[in-house]
Amino acid sequence: MSIFVDERNKVLVQGATGHQGVFHIGEMKNFGTNVVAGVTPNKGGMNVHDVPIFNDVNEAVEVTKANTSLILVPARFAKDAVFEALDSGIKTVVVITENIPFHDAMEFVHYAKYKNAILIGPNCPGIASPGKTKIGILPGGIFKEGNIGVASRSGTLTYEIVNSLSEKNIGQSTCVGLGGDPIIGTTFIDSLIAFENDKKTKGIVLVGEIGGTAEEDASEFIIENITKPVFAFIAGRTAPPGKRMGHAGAIIARGKGTAKSKMEAFKKADVKLAKFPTDIADLVEEYI
Repeated sequence: MSIFVDERNKVLVQGATGHQGVFHIGEMKNFGTNVVAGVTPNKGGMNVHDVPIFNDVNEAVEVTKANTSLILVPARFAKDAVFEALDSGIKTVVVITENIPFHDAMEFVHYAKYKNAILIGPNCPGIASPGKTKIGILPGGIFKEGNIGVASRSGTLTYEIVNSLSEKNIGQSTCVGLGGDPIIGTTFIDSLIAFENDKKTKGIVLVGEIGGTAEEDASEFIIENITKPVFAFIAGRTAPPGKRMGHAGAIIARGKGTAKSKMEAFKKADVKLAKFPTDIADLVEEYI
């Protein structure tokens, strides 16, 4: 099994004819993803890797029955692209685009909830379920089918940790790139609930970073609700005090959101903490 996505997702790509769209349509198809359509205004009738291109999402959904959208459009068009997808009946939206204004993200995250749709991102690498589908820009070659769930705020750390798991022959059920912005659709807690309810997932890896309270909130939830073993790595342990680091969400205020506070919260929840990203694989191998 998997969470949020599987082989039933019929994917359309908004921003399909740009450099990133063309490249990642090919990569997703190589992974086994059912990419059924692309959307670029005024480019209808083209084909990208044998995927038909349409002028708008509504037409693409009517013709192909797409139920999932990958957003690869520039930041200034992202809000309209998400609204167009949701208004066309799309029920899973993965927003890769970064540098989206906070108010735009607030609007489309709220609208996705109103539409009862799954929204992953923004500013995320996407989601992959090995053996089923990959929706996003995650490198397909690092994955191995298995029973460890991964949810991460960091794209590049996700790749490093997943690769180290696979090298130890530890496969993944689903890997969710949550995104590094302050406003995101799918959270650690959403992922924890889904992994807890997924019979195939036997252990859960959380990849966090400084800024915000997502990890502290997840720790409280784990104590009350999660029965499966949880492993974690927190990035930013050596970040200089008062400095803004990396992601837009990596903001520390009034002593909250530090690596220390997150690690202490995870320890209270009996989460196994890794000192370095590649240590996660050793911890999982020891406990699973």
